[in-house]
Amino acid sequence: MARVRIVTDSACDLTDQLAADNGIVIVPLSIRFGDEELVDRRELDAAEFWRRCASSPSLPETAAPPPGEFQAAFEAARNEGYDAVVCVTISADLSSGTFQSATTAAAAMGGFDVRIVDTRSVTMGQGLVALAAAEAAAGGADVTAVAELAAATAARTHVYGTIGTLEHLQRGGRIGAARALLGSMLSIKPVIQVQDGIVAEESKQRTRSRSLEYLAGKVRSHAPLERLAVCNGAATDIDKFLGLLEGIEIHKGGIVVVDLGAVVGTHAGPETIGVCLELPA
Repeated sequence: MARVRIVTDSACDLTDQLAADNGIVIVPLSIRFGDEELVDRRELDAAEFWRRCASSPSLPETAAPPPGEFQAAFEAARNEGYDAVVCVTISADLSSGTFQSATTAAAAMGGFDVRIVDTRSVTMGQGLVALAAAEAAAGGADVTAVAELAAATAARTHVYGTIGTLEHLQRGGRIGAARALLGSMLSIKPVIQVQDGIVAEESKQRTRSRSLEYLAGKVRSHAPLERLAVCNGAATDIDKFLGLLEGIEIHKGGIVVVDLGAVVGTHAGPETIGVCLELPA
């Protein structure tokens, strides 16, 4: 039976427990607060990140992992007796540096088979792809089958979210300045989506409550679902939102609730709630 290791990066927002339970290795990005740089997950967990965001005079920034971080993960898999690696990354359009580091590391592995899959997604959209790939690998699928399944899962995975402020997206270059200005002037609560690998505005809602109801409606419109994850970026109304999702049919387990980590949180900001849904094949 083939042994395929799944590797991803810390933009996936998988919890450490979920990653460990499914044999997924997570390569960390780094987060900068001014002149201080911290390695995601190793030196900065989600709770500490949000505490720092609340008190820091400057917005954080992200930095891609160097190729050596990915190569170390690939070499560890080879040393542990794996036949190959499938590495599922954050959308290359959101972090070209992360995707390029993974690609460079794969090329340095000589005859060891490493497949890089650009999920065209982020947060638990990317995480759900990693989970599906890990499930296939655990079932004995070979590296080609796992990589193909990861790509197919990515194609039927959707990410939507509502954010507290457009400031982080605008200053991070993930959405246009004019939209940020318009949103602040009109107190619009935008619903965003990851579309074709980039962050785009999905709709405008006038109040936070309406944005949450709209987001829940988007999820219900896609049901029944294969998997569903909810990402919480220090949102004070996360329990209210989870209540709006009660009764949705999900084929594999219940709703996976995770904290939005430092990588995505840097660009989305506090009070973000995201939904990541995998449609059935």
